[in-house]
Amino acid sequence: MISKGFSMVLALAGLLVLSGCGETTTSRAGSGAMMGAASGAAFGSLSGNAGRGAAIGAGAGLLGGYLFDQHRRGNID
Repeated sequence: MISKGFSMVLALAGLLVLSGCGETTTSRAGSGAMMGAASGAAFGSLSGNAGRGAAIGAGAGLLGGYLFDQHRRGNID
């Protein structure tokens, strides 16, 4: 049986890999926000507050998608 902590780490790693989907800044940030919201809601439901988890996940995914896009464009190292 897989422990809860390991499954969370595995899900987060998968989201990081998928956060680069898209060709434009908007699509990368948007896909990151959507995946972050979905995973945040899932993790938040484990602690009893799916709404707060979705909001935090969406913000983190949005920021991650934007930073990944800027790195791909060569604007940040």
